[in-house]
Amino acid sequence: MKISDAQRAEILVKALPYIQQYNNKTVVVKYGGNAMISDELRDAVITDIVLLSLVGINVVLVHGGGPEISEMLDRVGKETRFVEGLRYTDKETMDIVQMVLSGKVNKNLVQLVETHGGKALGLCGLDGGMLKAKRKKGKVDLGYVGEITEVNVEILNDAIEKGYIPVVATVAGGEGEDGSSYNINADLAAAKIAASLHAEKLLLMTDVKGLLRDKDDENSLISLVNVSEVPALKNQGIISGGMIPKVDCCVEAVRRGVKRTHIIDGRIPHSILIEILSNEGIGTMFL
Repeated sequence: MKISDAQRAEILVKALPYIQQYNNKTVVVKYGGNAMISDELRDAVITDIVLLSLVGINVVLVHGGGPEISEMLDRVGKETRFVEGLRYTDKETMDIVQMVLSGKVNKNLVQLVETHGGKALGLCGLDGGMLKAKRKKGKVDLGYVGEITEVNVEILNDAIEKGYIPVVATVAGGEGEDGSSYNINADLAAAKIAASLHAEKLLLMTDVKGLLRDKDDENSLISLVNVSEVPALKNQGIISGGMIPKVDCCVEAVRRGVKRTHIIDGRIPHSILIEILSNEGIGTMFL
């Protein structure tokens, strides 16, 4: 679609109040799903993040890398097994998770940000003791899957202050004398990091439109949810399955001080800009 110079100017003018509102504020973006696999969507996401950074909005990019981990496990003949939606992570799998997330995926994203004119710093939770974790307990043993016990945001604040976009891989170090590394769910890590940074917004990019009243009808999007409504929505079965942990992340972040959290559709090009720099917004917002 070709737009005129006048239309382009009008778009920028309409975005100005939102640029002013979020200037020098922090936005945490959890990046994953189809938006990571498609070249077109990946370019759109990185372009959005670089643009926000250049207009004075502090962006922290927290990423997963499930498909890349599965691909590497297949290459080495290691079975991929999921338990209650989480990847079972034995010691060998943990080594591969750390190598793929903190190495290949993280550095590729850093390079992509730089290619698009931004400044990025690749980090994982082991750097500067950023993320500390303990083994996640549950009905079934998940191996080296962890739950975060501590977030040290000093290294993130230092990077932001120097004009870098922190790109964070969700591998955490064991707390105390535990020298293990732990695989952390990226949604949970993003929520904890957003709360610790007192972020203005947390955006969870997914492969669905948002929270749907009817999971089979994309026109049944619920645009706004007060966190007090979440238990009732769970009881009604509206929040179910894989949406439960995502919503729980949003609720925890709001209760710990993040002003707004959002589940947005990463399949839509420039969904980040639509959410932050427009009146319409996108997806489901939790207050």
